[in-house]
Amino acid sequence: MEEVKKEVKVLAGDIGHKRLIVVYGEAPETDIEYIRKTIKTIYGVKAKTKNGWGQIRRVNVNAPALSIEELKLLHEVGIGTYQVFQETYHKDTYSRVHPSGTIKNNYQWRLYCMHRAFEAGIDDVGIGVLFGLYDWKFEVMSLLYHARELERRFNVGPHTVSFPRLEPAFHSSFTQNSKYKVSDEDFKRLITVIRLSIPYTGMIITARESADIRRETISLGCTQTDASTRIGIGAYSERYDEQEEKRQQFLLGDTRSLNELIRELAGRGYITSFCTAGYRCGRTGKCIMELLKNGKEGKFCKLNAVLTFREWIDDFAEEETKAAAESIINKEIEEIKKVNPEMFPVFISYYGRIKQGERDLYL
Repeated sequence: MEEVKKEVKVLAGDIGHKRLIVVYGEAPETDIEYIRKTIKTIYGVKAKTKNGWGQIRRVNVNAPALSIEELKLLHEVGIGTYQVFQETYHKDTYSRVHPSGTIKNNYQWRLYCMHRAFEAGIDDVGIGVLFGLYDWKFEVMSLLYHARELERRFNVGPHTVSFPRLEPAFHSSFTQNSKYKVSDEDFKRLITVIRLSIPYTGMIITARESADIRRETISLGCTQTDASTRIGIGAYSERYDEQEEKRQQFLLGDTRSLNELIRELAGRGYITSFCTAGYRCGRTGKCIMELLKNGKEGKFCKLNAVLTFREWIDDFAEEETKAAAESIINKEIEEIKKVNPEMFPVFISYYGRIKQGERDLYL
């Protein structure tokens, strides 16, 4: 737990992250009690910043396919989205790439984990495919049918969809020789199909991809991304060294800092949101789905995006980043004033309080 605290202090106190995706493997020593303990530890860290304290406000979890009883315990510690990727929906390929004789090799156990999550009370779930294991067209169609099944059964589709591509990994030769490798053009095509087919879902483009690909796909409708990502064990609180390649799960395509990414996005007219309001206001599950599908959630999102962006700028932005960010935040405020006049007085009051040093205000 001390190692976890060290990592979180860097993430929350030095970089300025408010949300994390915490990834767990499948091993006896990292069981549900270990998962719960680490999440509690993460939420408990207060990291000093130049204007006060930084803290992780929402922990999303990428974890094994758990039982209903375990998922109830996970829900109790206050997670955000519960992610489990099927990796591949092609059954023969699934059997080949998952260890035989283990629960992870059980295709249906993994496939129906989101059904169990909803039954356990978890509001928001995230699904995904590791593209490159099998034919991408088959995988996209299967992913969409998975989303339709969740909507049919629970009236709640996936909160997020992820679409990582297979990347070279240490001691995994098949990752470099897959005959199903997805080209950049096909990758952009599949993202477009998912965006059009599941218009309400959050779409996550990760640092597996190069900066160039991320620039292109954000404009196709990707709504979430990571930055300053390090996937080596202990890589935030420790310096990189020549052993780093052996310590990380796979190779990243975009290793830019959070400041660098935000500066570029601001220059392109995009605001970066650190919002975590939904989970503390009850806008989850069926509630958030209704708001997303009828377009009403955007009103809250824009308000909270500006508030959290102001907070991050004042606490963590480098001077060059701050200069780029100020113009975009002023543009957003003017738009809020025009399109959401009924909530503008409360919003601008909160905005002023944040500029005076208050933190974690949301609507």
